[in-house]
Amino acid sequence: MADVKKRLATNVFGNFFVDTTCINCDTCRQLAPKSFSEVGAYSAVVRQPEGHAELHQAYQALLACPTGSIGTERTDKPRLQEAMTSFPLHLDRGVFYCGFNSEKSFGGSSYFIRHPAGNWLVDSPRYLRQLVRAFEEHGGIRYIFLTHEDDVADSSRYAKQFGAARIIHRADAEAAPGAEWIVEGDEPIVVSKPFRLIPVPGHTEGSMALLYDERFLFSGDHLWWDRDIEGLGTPERLVWNEPRLLKSVARLLDYRFEWVLPGHGDRIHLTASEMTAHVEQLLERRRTMWQDARSG
Repeated sequence: MADVKKRLATNVFGNFFVDTTCINCDTCRQLAPKSFSEVGAYSAVVRQPEGHAELHQAYQALLACPTGSIGTERTDKPRLQEAMTSFPLHLDRGVFYCGFNSEKSFGGSSYFIRHPAGNWLVDSPRYLRQLVRAFEEHGGIRYIFLTHEDDVADSSRYAKQFGAARIIHRADAEAAPGAEWIVEGDEPIVVSKPFRLIPVPGHTEGSMALLYDERFLFSGDHLWWDRDIEGLGTPERLVWNEPRLLKSVARLLDYRFEWVLPGHGDRIHLTASEMTAHVEQLLERRRTMWQDARSG
């Protein structure tokens, strides 16, 4: 729980605040962008929420914060409960953002896919009874797709709870001991007609993306929307192999998708043609940066 005694001085006066335990993961800024912003090395409340919609988003951010760094001087318990029950948060066509981000994955986002042939969890939120109940109501979990070694969080507990098979690449498998499905090599794998596993080595050697229904790309830490440049981004540091990273980004031009659903960074929904154009622009930027760095 956030401590008002540790309230950051960068917060505006009012009920909601961020304290000094913030790890600047961006979760609150994604969920409640009108209230939270990056100020220096942390998030802060830059505008107190007003009205039902903004208050709802602020309480969602409070609950999703992986370190419990968001607090209130006076808690509206009915609004807090309403925000609690809003997770998993439906995005589109049976795809949900789980909320309750885990500090074990530095606040990485996770997702739930409801599908008649078996539901999927993509990366892992905190293990909470609230989410267990929600997943049970939707029919449980058949597969847990782990995009890479950094975001496994509480996946083993969810796997045990639901008898689910964890999927991870061999190169990152040490992060998920006993994983039930180990992916080998760099070739895409069609699990069933709507699900395709796409190895995208670069950030880590075993990074993978999941393409669902030629509409949703679950990209882990490989690809995200950068709100500052209004374009797609990909890691510039903590990169296992830069040339392989660029090759993996280029591989995505072979596929159609309209959503990018990352572990870190903003989610984005565009037309398929717009998404292709943004991937091409990203490749051009990164190739130029890499060439400049090598020549400099």
